[in-house]
Amino acid sequence: MANQNFIDYVKILFKSGKGGAGSRHFYRDRRNPKGGPDGGDGGRGGHIILRGNAQLWTLLSLRYTKHVYAEDGGHGGPSQSTGANGKDIVVDVPLGTVAKDAETGQILGEILADGEEVLLLEGGMGGRGNVHFKSPVNQAPQYAQPGRPGKEQWVILELKVLADVGLVGFPNAGKSTLLAAISAAKPKIANYPFTTIVPNLGIVPYRDNQSFVMADIPGIIEGAHTGKGLGLRFLRHIERNSILLFLVPADADDISKEYHILLNELKVYSPELVDKPKLLVISKSDLLDEELKQLLLNEWQEEISPLFISSVTGEGIPTLKDKIWSQLNKS
Repeated sequence: MANQNFIDYVKILFKSGKGGAGSRHFYRDRRNPKGGPDGGDGGRGGHIILRGNAQLWTLLSLRYTKHVYAEDGGHGGPSQSTGANGKDIVVDVPLGTVAKDAETGQILGEILADGEEVLLLEGGMGGRGNVHFKSPVNQAPQYAQPGRPGKEQWVILELKVLADVGLVGFPNAGKSTLLAAISAAKPKIANYPFTTIVPNLGIVPYRDNQSFVMADIPGIIEGAHTGKGLGLRFLRHIERNSILLFLVPADADDISKEYHILLNELKVYSPELVDKPKLLVISKSDLLDEELKQLLLNEWQEEISPLFISSVTGEGIPTLKDKIWSQLNKS
């Protein structure tokens, strides 16, 4: 997906429709000049509905949308005829979209499945016509209810990328190179930090025509949870990944230290992330000979065992796919 086309945050003023007013009509004809009340009810105002669409990958279609108003309900009529309901507004969003109250941050709903719908704002109820207010002591009520107003609310829509595997690492750790090597995705690759400034998704083929989705998340730096670097813009994309694949380059000054910095950034942002299944990959391992690899393994003190890969030579890629597939099925 093109960088300029990846939109994962929009703020929109939504307004549901107002309910139609009830009618104060009285039945009249030549034989019955003083008929009773027959005013119908007003129609319901239109709802605002979010709907999941698996064909969408970003919020691009809503980029320039600032206001979304649903239709008001129609007024009630004579002969107890009910006014038409206002037309609902259905807003298609990609899977992984979260709707939040822009003022309080309260989550209003989230979309996780294709076709799933969330009633974001309910339309106002239509008012009752005067026929409902007839009584033995009031045979000709002149009163009918007005329709209830719709709801108006500023809403933030945030996209959290849905993927089986999320690549986590410092800028220039080789995440984009790995994604390009094992999928058909074509992320921008260059030898400088923050080459990736939007998440990239790739479908990774596996045995027997099976596959899984991998997401290249823009690089994390120390302090990302406070907003440093690209910070909070992209940490949220890691929340929906089934497996976290930590990528540390073989030429890092201290592989263990880098791994722990990444782990801590996720922990501070959201402690639940640390409980996700994790894999550790040492990329650019073509820079290491077998003796250095064995030395690293012998000195490794962590509970998670690293896997050496090279996206350039293909070393360790089949083993990595097997481990990912095994972990996904276990999860």
